[in-house]
Amino acid sequence: MRPALAALAACCVVARAELPSARLASRNTTTQHVLQCSEGLVLPLWLPLEDVPTLQIALRGFVYFFTLMYLFIGVSIVSDRFMAAIEVITSREKEVRVRRNGSEQIIVVRVWNETVANLTLMALGSSAPEILLSVIEIAGKNFEAGDLGPGTIVGSAAYNLFVIIAICVMVIPDGEVRKIKHLRVFLVTATWSIFAYVWLYLILAVISPSEVEVWEGAVTFLFFPATVMTAYIADRRLLVYKYLKKGYRVNERGVIVEGEGDGSVEMALKPNSDEFASDDEEGRELDKSRKEYISVLRELRRQHPEEDLETVERMALETLMARGPKSRAFYRVAATRKMTGGGDFSRKISERAQSDLSEVKAELQRRESTSVAVEPKGPNLRFDPDHYTVMENCGSFEVRVIRRGDLSGEVTVQYNTEDGTAEAGSDYVAAQGSLVFGHGETEKKFTVQVIDDDVFEEDEHFYVRLTAPKGACLASPSTATVVILDDDHSGVFSFPQRDFELTESVGTYELRVVRTAGARGKVRIPYWTEDGTAKSGAQFEAVQDSIVFEDNETEKFISLHIIEEDSYEKDVLFYVNLGNPVLLGDDNRPVLTDNEVEHLTTLPEEEAVVALMGYPRAGEITRAQLRVKESKEFKNTVDKLVQRANASIIIGTSSWKEQFSEALTASSDNPDEQPSCGDYILHIFTLFWKIIFAFVPPTDIGGGYVCFVVSIICIGLVTAVIGDVASHFGCTLGIKDSVTAIIFVALGTSIPDTFASKVAAIQDKHADASVGNVTGSNAVNVFLGIGVAWTVAAVVHWSKNEKFVVDPGNLAFSVTMFCSEAALAVLVLVLRRRKSIGGELGGPRGIKIVTSMFFFSLWLIYLTMSTLEAYGFIEGF
Repeated sequence: MRPALAALAACCVVARAELPSARLASRNTTTQHVLQCSEGLVLPLWLPLEDVPTLQIALRGFVYFFTLMYLFIGVSIVSDRFMAAIEVITSREKEVRVRRNGSEQIIVVRVWNETVANLTLMALGSSAPEILLSVIEIAGKNFEAGDLGPGTIVGSAAYNLFVIIAICVMVIPDGEVRKIKHLRVFLVTATWSIFAYVWLYLILAVISPSEVEVWEGAVTFLFFPATVMTAYIADRRLLVYKYLKKGYRVNERGVIVEGEGDGSVEMALKPNSDEFASDDEEGRELDKSRKEYISVLRELRRQHPEEDLETVERMALETLMARGPKSRAFYRVAATRKMTGGGDFSRKISERAQSDLSEVKAELQRRESTSVAVEPKGPNLRFDPDHYTVMENCGSFEVRVIRRGDLSGEVTVQYNTEDGTAEAGSDYVAAQGSLVFGHGETEKKFTVQVIDDDVFEEDEHFYVRLTAPKGACLASPSTATVVILDDDHSGVFSFPQRDFELTESVGTYELRVVRTAGARGKVRIPYWTEDGTAKSGAQFEAVQDSIVFEDNETEKFISLHIIEEDSYEKDVLFYVNLGNPVLLGDDNRPVLTDNEVEHLTTLPEEEAVVALMGYPRAGEITRAQLRVKESKEFKNTVDKLVQRANASIIIGTSSWKEQFSEALTASSDNPDEQPSCGDYILHIFTLFWKIIFAFVPPTDIGGGYVCFVVSIICIGLVTAVIGDVASHFGCTLGIKDSVTAIIFVALGTSIPDTFASKVAAIQDKHADASVGNVTGSNAVNVFLGIGVAWTVAAVVHWSKNEKFVVDPGNLAFSVTMFCSEAALAVLVLVLRRRKSIGGELGGPRGIKIVTSMFFFSLWLIYLTMSTLEAYGFIEGF
């Protein structure tokens, strides 16, 4: 690129030497050449200016050129600090209370609308050098118009629209396409970007030729908020949907924001309602992010079976952060780091993933801990355990009361029994009394008697309660339940309930089978699983076996193995069935033979009931339905991590120590490898700028605003020097400021954006980050860079009763060329969305080459025509 620029500069010098005699008379003499050079705002002229040998002129040009390149690197580095501050500012969140599904919830939403952020702070961040150069040049020339600032803005717009898009089209792998996702916003900003330069031509050559009035400058500036507002309307579709004032959406990173709706979940409040309305079709993007995380997690678990789940989750989050969509600020900073030997963000992504995972796990644990009963303060008394199951023939059993908290002093409590279905006097002996805990005692026991009889009875229960504590309070549970099992019957066998719900992460689930209405004898019960929507081998392991209840044994467990799939949303069913219980003798053989059972079936119903009395039988619930759902912890973890899988926010810094550490350390793209020789060369070459701008306050101070202000001041200082060096460079070689601006300065300020857009085009799924923001930045450049500068200058001249004169000259011609070609470029981009190609970027190799060549040729035509007009070879305005 540099040889081409040098050749173009030489052509300019030659062209200047070959001008017609009429123009030579005014521009080619040594004296008049000296008059064109003026002291810079910061940098003085390189003296002497007269009678300078050609070799020394070439040397000065060489020094100015490389100084200019080095200054471009410096402004790129400090601009990245500026972009990091913008990223932190626009990532601010707030809590919003909403009602969803009938219950109130608190959700965290982005404060900044994405479109507004991109057109204001993000555009300002990427275009700050061009904008400030225009403002500083006006101020440095005593509020007289210059060519360098406006020329840089127009030249940068041409480079961005033609060259950057040409590169982005070409770098997409053959056969792949990238499509602008938010087309409405793109069309609005594209329209404004072309209109901005049409308007520039109108105020220069039509409305008030060669003069800029105050109202023209003010209107130019006011077009900036108009651009933002119309883009916001297109984003939110406010002209179509009236009730979107409190609408939110979940973007691809799972972050709830006020933003565009294409390809995302619109979490908009329904009219006259406080509940969210969700578009199923638009919810696919968020589901895709979740599925991608889960897919990566499964793959990593297969690849690293020896690693624990937390390590695999961290690896999956790293992968998702590396793959996921990123902001333009991220790509801009990453490009500059690569250019300056700072490596990529792999190490910071790994550290951030570990930190995020730890925070998510801690937050989930805190939530779980809040649901646990709070331990009462001070001394307290309770039952432990609070449920007893005893046989009718046990005689008596002990009930345990424990003391917790302060163990000093004496504590007393009363206890008494209370009837349930069991009655005192016929099923148990009523009991009451007091327990005295001495100093340091932690538990007491008392005895309750059970009455045995020979009458068959169903299971019965009664209660034991604690009352009237002294020196302590009662804690839960203060009531214990006692169940008395009849010992005169073999029992009724069933599941305790019909429906069970479990998570897929349970591993092995113990399904309980209970024995009621008797516990005499040894009984075997067959069981087997049955498929439902859950399939054996996929969601659970099929099993067919039997369990054996020993004499007086009242419960058994069936082990079921659940297969974990790491599903985000899962709701499948399968069943477990119990067969008929069989009473076993001492030799483990059935007490009733098959012939005896067959004989009993032939007896009348009343005789069969009497004959089977005392034998085990199946209860009402012998078929259990098990619902397997996703792990709540896993689902919550996925939700949290998908929201945090935003690599963009890692570009911020938390301390000066971190900034100086990064500034002094050379890194490679691969964190596991040592930096290469090239990395060290780039690092040493740019070390001066890195150390200087490491003094800029970290982004964590003041929410990024302190870094924002200091960074823009630093950009202004470096830009002032760039303006002087560029002007002196052109003056030394006899190149006009307007040509220097569109060739050298515009290119130098746009190099970081070129690399950023290239990486964004390859890595992002859509073309918005690489192409969509170009048009917005081009419009903002005019409305802010020229609008502010010319408004201030026009006001100053108006206050002096003077006119603010701006020679249309090369600027009007350059603007006309750009507008014509820009309209063609936008038309081509729109046509490429047809099904035959499918997107603005990429496509079949032949189409890519043709498109890239077309866009690049537009830039070359623009440069050539503007340069020829500047030197009088073609007639301008």
